[in-house]
Amino acid sequence: MPLSKACWPSHRILAALLGAAMLAPAVALADEAPSGEELAQAVFDRPDGDDLVTRGSMTLTGERSRDRVRESFEYRLDGADGESWSLIRFTSPANIEDTALLVHNHADGESDQWLYLPAADRVRRVSGDNRGSSFVQSDLYFEDLEDRRPEEDEHRLIGTDTYGGREVWLLESKPVEADNSTYSRRLRWIDPDTLVELRIDFYRGGEDPIKRLEVQELEKIDGYWTVTRSTMSHLEQGTQTVLEVDDTRYDQGLPQDLFTSRVLSNPSRERPFRP
Repeated sequence: MPLSKACWPSHRILAALLGAAMLAPAVALADEAPSGEELAQAVFDRPDGDDLVTRGSMTLTGERSRDRVRESFEYRLDGADGESWSLIRFTSPANIEDTALLVHNHADGESDQWLYLPAADRVRRVSGDNRGSSFVQSDLYFEDLEDRRPEEDEHRLIGTDTYGGREVWLLESKPVEADNSTYSRRLRWIDPDTLVELRIDFYRGGEDPIKRLEVQELEKIDGYWTVTRSTMSHLEQGTQTVLEVDDTRYDQGLPQDLFTSRVLSNPSRERPFRP
């Protein structure tokens, strides 16, 4: 999963979840250590297609509850000057069918979100106060579904580490303005060959992370590295949200008017583009 530029967590965190990355641009970074700012910018600028549609599922797990599986489609479109849009549409089970979230990431780093609730047949804007709230009872926060531009954080390259048998860069990112994020800092394990974030630890003031994103499966599809399975763990609550991609379609030329709050109540508009 934006989870993308991928499945759900922010366009870039989503990229780690359901996103994609071409190989070539990252190779130069593997030859010598970049600065923290250079690495953060390279991850943000990673090519991943002009648009993307995925079909996948979100599985909510917990020690004391049965698994809950939610199927969905995610649509992403990159615009000019750093703008981007993502749309998540649930298709099952029945109690969440047609529920949708639209995210518009502006070039200046601001984001707007709208949530469509079919039971009430209304679209409501998600306020900034809810950025640290759970998205549809998952371990993803609404903030995880936004893009986060490199200039919103201060970055420090800590060094290298090993993840899944690969040597990776370890990057620390802290908000320039403390009230600009739910998190006080993030540690990111970045594959220098793909620039995919293979693991992200999220902190909220303490010494220990409160959440952890981990990539389990990465495939090359249509020339792009695509995350097809990843997990967001809430380390304090002991719950997990597993995001899986079953089908992917790149660069269909998605129309801009697919990503407006006016069409959130009309899933038929998106169906021709589904894989």
